[in-house]
Amino acid sequence: MIASSSPHDPGSHAVARGDAALAEELGLLIDGATTYAIYMLDPRGRVTIWNRGAERIKGWAEAEIIGRDFAIFYPADDIAAGKPASDLARAHADGRVEEESWRVRKDGSEFLAHVTITALHDDAGALRGFGKVIRDITHEKAAEAAIVRREHHLRSILSTVPDAMIVMNENGIVASFSAAAELVFGYGAHEVIGQNVAMLMPQTEARDHDAHLRKYRHTGERHVIGNVRLERAMRKGGETFPIELAVGEASIAGERIFTGFIRDLTNRHATERRLQELQSELVHVSRVSAMGTMASTLAHEINQPLTAIANYLEATRAMIADNDDPLLVDVAEALELAAAQSLRAGTIVRRLRAFVDGGDTGFRDEPLDLLVEEATSLGLLGAREAGIAVVTTAPPGPVMVRVDRIQIQQVLVNLIRNAIQSMATSPSRTLAIATAPEREGWIEITVADTGTGIDAAVRARLFEAFATTKEDGMGLGLSICRTIVEAHGGRIWADGVASGGTAFHFTVPLAVVPDSGANHD
Repeated sequence: MIASSSPHDPGSHAVARGDAALAEELGLLIDGATTYAIYMLDPRGRVTIWNRGAERIKGWAEAEIIGRDFAIFYPADDIAAGKPASDLARAHADGRVEEESWRVRKDGSEFLAHVTITALHDDAGALRGFGKVIRDITHEKAAEAAIVRREHHLRSILSTVPDAMIVMNENGIVASFSAAAELVFGYGAHEVIGQNVAMLMPQTEARDHDAHLRKYRHTGERHVIGNVRLERAMRKGGETFPIELAVGEASIAGERIFTGFIRDLTNRHATERRLQELQSELVHVSRVSAMGTMASTLAHEINQPLTAIANYLEATRAMIADNDDPLLVDVAEALELAAAQSLRAGTIVRRLRAFVDGGDTGFRDEPLDLLVEEATSLGLLGAREAGIAVVTTAPPGPVMVRVDRIQIQQVLVNLIRNAIQSMATSPSRTLAIATAPEREGWIEITVADTGTGIDAAVRARLFEAFATTKEDGMGLGLSICRTIVEAHGGRIWADGVASGGTAFHFTVPLAVVPDSGANHD
């Protein structure tokens, strides 16, 4: 504008004075920008203008630097790579270059700078130099890097902490949802962030939570904040579960935020329940052990009088054996049967003692029909007098089973006696004993009655120790039956009968039939 003014124009001097004032003000403004290094370069890169900010940041006084090549501001590696000339060439070609790169101060120290290089042209378009603006961003970048490191550190902590963490604002809107929270609740972070945290609570708790937040905002009265509480939460599928909740409060830039730490107590509660069950089972095992010791002692004591009874009966039968009196002949026969049953009872007692003591229980191949017949004859003592009809069913042909005869007969006798007792007050008294093939290699034995039946809930625990439906029962009979059957590899269970009553079933293994077609060379 000054160049185009005519020297003969009276107004040109006023314009010149105005331009001079503007230049002075601009110079003052540039010198006042002490946080920026602002300087000019001629087309060859020599410093022509140098502000106070450049002096403060780079360390050279104006008198020291005017006329010197600006390459002095670059690190040696950049100078060797030709970067100073390259930067000017790019600015000339593109009009402007902006970047972050390292620069050198007068004392040789380096700093990270935000650099802007602008190409300056005259009215004819010819290059007349470059304007440079430098800002030291070393501390700024260090602070940013520290923030990034802290954020990475925090994310690392949050991704590995076992407790779920949720950050929300004072209105309960979720701002952060940790990886552990995703695992606990089943939601992805994107599904929860921006939503009210009440979505993670059952309906009652959600309503109370919103009310507590409103009350806290108005009165400052805390409900959960600063305390550890036991609450209930809700997973994505609607399942509720127990949690331990701790909530902290912070204020950032005047905004109140809450951080909740949630611990899923589902596994802990399950472990506590299991521990209680184990403690209860331990008490039962202790009682069973005591009963086992007592049973072993009783078996030893009972066996002696049983043997004596058998001896007396045999002696009495022998004394009247040769008598021709028909009545005495019948008495002798009865005495012989009584002696046989006494001996059998003694054998059962000895087997029970061996079983309790863990001795050899004698697995052998036994005929099933004879095994059932012997057990039935003992178990049905007094049944006919009680008006009980007995129905037996067996598969055709001989069946051999691999069992301890005395133990399996003990199971049968126990089930038969239980069935007889259950029909004591029933108008219909029919006892059915059946054997039938089950799966391959197994036979099923069933004892069914027409008694009062057993509730399904009670049937589920019938075979546990001390579980009984009898007022004077100890609850060990069926538990021992289960132990015997399972020791044979079988299973025992009970079903209700449609017409009334209960059917007990148990399985025993068939004897292995030798391969008669095998070659014996």
